[in-house]
Amino acid sequence: MSDESPADRFKSVLTGASRALAHDAEVEVNWTADAPSQSGHTFRLPMPGRNLPRAAAMEARGFADSFALKLRHHNDALHNRHAPVEPAARACYDAVELVRYEALGANAYAGIRDNLDAATEVRIGGDPITRARTPDEVPVQAALALLLRERLTGQAIPAAAQAGVDMMRGWIEDKAAGDFDALAASLDDQKAFQQRSLDMLQHLELTRMEPYDLPPEDNDDQDGDQETEEQEDGENTGDDQNPSEAAAEPSEGEDDGDSDSQSDSSDDADDVDDGDEGEEGMLPVRPNRQWHDLSDAFDYRTFTTAFDEVVGAGDLCDEEELTRLRAYLDAQLKGLQGIVTKLANRLQRRLMAQQNRSWDFDQEEGMLDAARLARVVISPGHSLSYKIERDVQFKDTIVTLLIDNSGSMRGRPISIAAISADVLARTLERCGVKTEILGFTTRAWKGGQSREAWLNNGKPAQPGRLNDLRHIVYKKADEPWRRARRNLGLMMREGLLKENIDGEALLWAHSRLLARPEDRRILMVISDGAPVDDSTLSVNSAGYLEQHLRKVIDWIERQSPVQIVAIGIGHDVTRYYKRAVTIMDVEQLGGTMIEQLAGLFEDD
Repeated sequence: MSDESPADRFKSVLTGASRALAHDAEVEVNWTADAPSQSGHTFRLPMPGRNLPRAAAMEARGFADSFALKLRHHNDALHNRHAPVEPAARACYDAVELVRYEALGANAYAGIRDNLDAATEVRIGGDPITRARTPDEVPVQAALALLLRERLTGQAIPAAAQAGVDMMRGWIEDKAAGDFDALAASLDDQKAFQQRSLDMLQHLELTRMEPYDLPPEDNDDQDGDQETEEQEDGENTGDDQNPSEAAAEPSEGEDDGDSDSQSDSSDDADDVDDGDEGEEGMLPVRPNRQWHDLSDAFDYRTFTTAFDEVVGAGDLCDEEELTRLRAYLDAQLKGLQGIVTKLANRLQRRLMAQQNRSWDFDQEEGMLDAARLARVVISPGHSLSYKIERDVQFKDTIVTLLIDNSGSMRGRPISIAAISADVLARTLERCGVKTEILGFTTRAWKGGQSREAWLNNGKPAQPGRLNDLRHIVYKKADEPWRRARRNLGLMMREGLLKENIDGEALLWAHSRLLARPEDRRILMVISDGAPVDDSTLSVNSAGYLEQHLRKVIDWIERQSPVQIVAIGIGHDVTRYYKRAVTIMDVEQLGGTMIEQLAGLFEDD
């Protein structure tokens, strides 16, 4: 007799069906207790249970069918090539593409249609659209996707989302009813569907008429780290220079560039001059402008994204140096470990308390209740002698720590930030909460290659952001802490910390969170001041970077499913974020991070 269980047989059949649907013999199916996800040819599906209840089996089949249809009908490179950079538009763009390839399967096979219905019900169950009470609380991407699904497949809106969709239906249909027909006509052509999707987003006023150019690294977060390795090999020489050397590279043409912009932004030019002479040769000035000082007529743009990079921490220095830097960070940890570890244990107890399981007793079936053993012996026919384990609802969660890697964080602040991120990642991993650690800075002082390109192009007025971004992945969400622990030592590297463009860093971290399958997504920002980039501020209007940051934060707080919280070190971040705290002593950072996270987890 075979030892294969029903779940094993179901998995085998599901694997075969997924391979056939995807036209890919490499597909593998694995069970997971976490949210369903796809990584390449590997599908991680929710375990349907020992007895394979029909609803759970359909849910597993629905996600498997969705992933298989994506492999068969979706091209990631094409999808990302013209993706909008506005957060709301990108979320809608991704959502309608999922509707497209699922509609191809639903329209072709009745069984797949039923399976996808079950998966959609699960997705919608954790979406904010089910809790919305006003149109402002309805995520546009969810309402748009459900209305498009209704048009392309004829499937009804899930009951849990009906009220939310109804609040947005009139607005969406008034602006995009004709686009729905065009999308239906190009369902099997991803490129044509993509163009019509972009047209629809313009009609919905979610994108600009002139779309941004995306940097190559943003096309695929997973592949982006590999792509930047080649750039590092050829360009790392300049990046490893100390701040004074890096600042000297573009200095030949800067006097001319600054003189052209003096009449428009003399205050900014003064700030640049004041910030050049610092303890380390480069300490940027932190403006604290009031919101009413910023112009309403604002259009953020970038001069070029050709020199931006998203890079893994391990690609910025060799293993030997990374090990040395980590040892230095561990030495800094000695004086702080006791208090932070106690607070981390407190957070762990709070999370574990929310994840505790309970039992339903006196059941007709389930696990034999040891407390009822005497009754079983005396009265074997008694039917209420079993118990069933019941899971308490706990949202699958991911936390992203976005750490300011600017020059003003040098010294104790960056050490404490790295230590706190390290301890927090370990704590959350023990609780089954995914954690991603990211950093943001620039590749050079004074604008780098972007400024050189601007000078070579005749110094056009109001060029927008004028520096080379460097976004660093210290720990990916799915990467175990033990593999990423050395990477945090990179923050101790001399010359890494330069300038900070917070608004674009927030958009980058936010887009990574939106791509995650978890129900609850938390973004924690750690910064010691307002966004500052001397090159950008010297040739644009006053408060240029700060106003962009405010607009990004406002959109995330009002419309995004991502929860955002900020911690300011010696800087009043409550002027930007609704949920924020300011600490004056950097030693408070670890405890403040943990307390803020605990508060978010305890919110309904």
